[in-house]
Amino acid sequence: MDIILIAAVTQDGFIARHPHETIRWSKDLSLFKEQTTGWPVIMGSNTFNCINSELKDRKIIVMHREDNPQKILDNIDKEKCFIAGGGKTNMRFASYLTHLYITPHPNVFGSGVCLFSGPVKEMNLVFEAVIPVDKINGIFQFQYRVN
Repeated sequence: MDIILIAAVTQDGFIARHPHETIRWSKDLSLFKEQTTGWPVIMGSNTFNCINSELKDRKIIVMHREDNPQKILDNIDKEKCFIAGGGKTNMRFASYLTHLYITPHPNVFGSGVCLFSGPVKEMNLVFEAVIPVDKINGIFQFQYRVN
């Protein structure tokens, strides 16, 4: 199964200003919808609670502190799923990732929620594709395979 981390990040590596932020700065929400529709999306409870609208046509799996990532993945019967934050959830699934879809944005927060909120093992990434999000403002999604 492909396990894909999907995230919008600032130039200094943050996915949010604080754990309870409703993200309004990301320009790739329509691409997120297009890529995740029809697939399971795993996210932490803070991320789930920050979503303004229902994520239709996706099975949302909310990760809690006591949940085991391997057991969650074992219960998915699809050929791929997405990990959509926050930083703690991204960290807990880091060793299972097969791909990263990262969209850097022209923002610097200075502090906030890191892409991985804690230590992860080094990952060697192989570039696979670049997807235009907003060419005028230089926003592109970079897709990598974990080697």
